[in-house]
Amino acid sequence: MIKVHVDMNLCQSHGECEIVAPEIFELGDDDVLRWKEEIDPSLLEKAREAAEACPMTAIRIEED
Repeated sequence: MIKVHVDMNLCQSHGECEIVAPEIFELGDDDVLRWKEEIDPSLLEKAREAAEACPMTAIRIEED
């Protein structure tokens, strides 16, 4: 299983991750980011792209 970690101390709700990977990330109307903490391996590349797109480098992907 692939785990997605977001450091909410770094996240500034830019929403770039949601644009790249809406299957994993969602920026709510309250500007609070929500995400799937465990994703299917088929979404690994999308998760990596979202992590790279984050201007605050708040996203970390952990592969088991």
